Amino acid sequence: MSTRILVVYYSSTGNTAALAGSLADGARETGAEVRVRTVPETVPAEAIARNPRWQAWVDAGPHHELATLGDLEWADGLAVGSPTRFGGPAAQLKSYLDSTGGLWAQGKLADKVATSFTTASTAHGGLESTLLAINNVFYHWGAIVVPLGYTDPHLMQSGNPYGGSFVSRKSAAPDEVALEALRLQGRRLATVTTHVATGFKRA
Repeated sequence: MSTRILVVYYSSTGNTAALAGSLADGARETGAEVRVRTVPETVPAEAIARNPRWQAWVDAGPHHELATLGDLEWADGLAVGSPTRFGGPAAQLKSYLDSTGGLWAQGKLADKVATSFTTASTAHGGLESTLLAINNVFYHWGAIVVPLGYTDPHLMQSGNPYGGSFVSRKSAAPDEVALEALRLQGRRLATVTTHVATGFKRA
């Protein structure tokens, strides 16, 4: 049976979604079965309308199916992504993570392999603290956290060992440096997840 990877993200303008897609592509390169899911938008329509790029992204949707708790149960490994909001993940994504208490209480999230990714509009806008905040959830689950690290020469360019990230200066779309880093992160997640699953079966 192939390794099952879940990619869950929230995106307001499409940048985080682009990273999610590249990560998913990398995981598929290993032969993994991949689901890409998003979470509901909860911001009032009038707030979205004040940002043309946000409104355009909403109007262009739906982009992926909404994530369910069943998706989490299905997955052997997962990647979770969000734009940075004041140094942490967006409330829309956090709400989904906060709904996992029942699975956690049953031990169904323990030993899943997990990684995180993010976007921001400024270089020092909280990229690393957002990744670490998402990872804090994984620690509580008892998941096995897989950082991106500097595990490939290309990652010396992207510069974030905690997880894939992109700084969208002047509303720029993710560049090839960032997308390649996310592809490598997807390959790493799927590969490590396969090793973990095989090890547990042997034990």
